[in-house]
Amino acid sequence: MTESFHRSGEYQNPYEGQQQAPVNPEWPPPPAYAPAHAPHPKKRGRGPLALIAAVAIVAAAIGGGTAYGIQELTGNDTVASSSTSTNVVPSSQKGTVAGVAKAVSPSIVEISATSNAGSSTGSGVIITSGGEIVTNNHVVAGASRIKATTSDGKSYTAKVVGTDSKKDLALIKLENASGLKAATLGDSAGIQVGDQVVAIGSPEGLSGTVTSGIVSALDRDVTVPTEEGQDQGQQQWGQGQGQGDQWPFEFGGRQFNGDTGSDTTTYKALQTDASLNPGNSGGALIDMNGNIIGINSAMYSPTSQASSSSDAGSVGLGFAIPINTVKADLAKLRAGSTD
Repeated sequence: MTESFHRSGEYQNPYEGQQQAPVNPEWPPPPAYAPAHAPHPKKRGRGPLALIAAVAIVAAAIGGGTAYGIQELTGNDTVASSSTSTNVVPSSQKGTVAGVAKAVSPSIVEISATSNAGSSTGSGVIITSGGEIVTNNHVVAGASRIKATTSDGKSYTAKVVGTDSKKDLALIKLENASGLKAATLGDSAGIQVGDQVVAIGSPEGLSGTVTSGIVSALDRDVTVPTEEGQDQGQQQWGQGQGQGDQWPFEFGGRQFNGDTGSDTTTYKALQTDASLNPGNSGGALIDMNGNIIGINSAMYSPTSQASSSSDAGSVGLGFAIPINTVKADLAKLRAGSTD
């Protein structure tokens, strides 16, 4: 610094030749005149770039709370969604089944659907605090009455908003609901075989049941009946509480849990060995950070028409609709689609 100052030659001492107190050679002498009121340095304007930087810093600081904060600030019809893995589970319980269950269970409901064919039980995932719920189309298709029960035991009447039988998805809305805990929708594109997962639903009407396992395979071509071909399946499997969810499906050229009929649709599914049973359909498949990565939709059961219902049960072959498929379909469902 000293060399640079003397070399420049730009500074001239107004007291040159006069006796003066010694100064620190590392610093230039003080100026000859200091104005009584020195002007304040001009502050830089907080323009768009500064604001964006500030927002980015805040977002990085709050981390896992970002998606939830956005939802609360923008209204109860905004879906909490993350393109990366958001930490919904508290850090002290991160990576544990107990932590995932505690964080996500309040966002899962039991769905009871009644139709002319009988009654059935399924599950659903709350996606907005105002009561929007994603479930399977086959859980509510043809229902004349739908009731949803939250984890704290409150029951609501629900109406179908939109359906997409080709993806086996439906959106329903609870009546007079507010302040519900919405789940965070994750990113199924980042899922790998072997990732640990948790399933939450209402198998056989046992609400809030938690099971765990891994992702067994990706992009499985699962074929299920569409709404038009579903009535036969609903009559076949819908006699009795909880049986309407034992959804017939086809995989690898073979049909399971009954005849899928001639009017079918095929989608890419996540395969899991987390235990799924009748009643889990429409419930959540969750990663270990508490993000919803799939909607459980089909499971293989060794039961047949000739066997008793006691023979039914999970054998570790379950399938879920990837959550990215659900997110891509939400606008269509909200618009009242009846496909």
